[in-house]
Amino acid sequence: MKPAVGATNAAGPRVGKVRALDRVLLLKPRVMSLVVLTGAVGYLLAPGPFDALNFLAAICAMAGAAGACGALNMWWDADIDAQMARTAARPIPRGAVAPREALVLGLALALLSIVAMTARVNALSGALLALTVVIYIPFYTMGLKRRTPMNIVWGGAAGALPPAIGWAAAGGELGLAPVALFLLIFFWTPPHFWALALRRSGDYARVGVPMLPNVAGPGRTCRQIVIYSLALAAASFLPLVIAKLGALYALAAAGLNAVFLWKSLRLYGLRDGPVLARDKAALNLFGYSVGYLFALFAIMLLHALVF
Repeated sequence: MKPAVGATNAAGPRVGKVRALDRVLLLKPRVMSLVVLTGAVGYLLAPGPFDALNFLAAICAMAGAAGACGALNMWWDADIDAQMARTAARPIPRGAVAPREALVLGLALALLSIVAMTARVNALSGALLALTVVIYIPFYTMGLKRRTPMNIVWGGAAGALPPAIGWAAAGGELGLAPVALFLLIFFWTPPHFWALALRRSGDYARVGVPMLPNVAGPGRTCRQIVIYSLALAAASFLPLVIAKLGALYALAAAGLNAVFLWKSLRLYGLRDGPVLARDKAALNLFGYSVGYLFALFAIMLLHALVF
């Protein structure tokens, strides 16, 4: 039977919207938002006059490269994503986006973003953006992730580079300040991700990904979380070498780190306790860690724009 015209017209836009949303999800928009925030803060904290068009070009290039990494990561990991509860609903495992489409989109976005950054902004920021893609895709996703339980430590360097890229985009040079911003995110990544991995260790074990919890056990993982949380607390004060930051940032860092360390130690205390209690504490730390980083960079942004 031929469908009614009204039914066809109603279904068409709805299908189109779903397909568009799936392509957006392929780019990992939540990760992209963090890249944009930290990259923008790096740019705005750098010395020198503000160039609005240069800033917009740099932010768009970083967002594009982040989206490219998301698409390429989902393309490569489609086999294990389909078997894990956390990732089974991603566009490729659901069949909403073909793997080839994700590969082409990711490669095109990566190339366009790097070329645009190099041509419109400067060569140093373009080189750092290319380095980010190389670290995240060939080095981490294709190499380390399925080979070593310390994968997230070294792979986390990719996520730590955006503020340094933003700084380079504003001034064309690097120094102690962007390194301080890099180290803050670098030491934040392991406790953030291991807290999630603790709760999902069964998933990772089932697909053969050697995350620290399913290789070394919860006790060692919780100990490493405390160690990296202490390193993070120290690293969070390094950005005070930046002239635009001051007392408000220092006070916020002190308070946020106190809570972070308390949650890490609480999780460590439950390392051999009931699984449900440990999982609840791990999820609590994971959720807090997201807000922690957003809060620190939001306060940096406030310093850059207001003070």
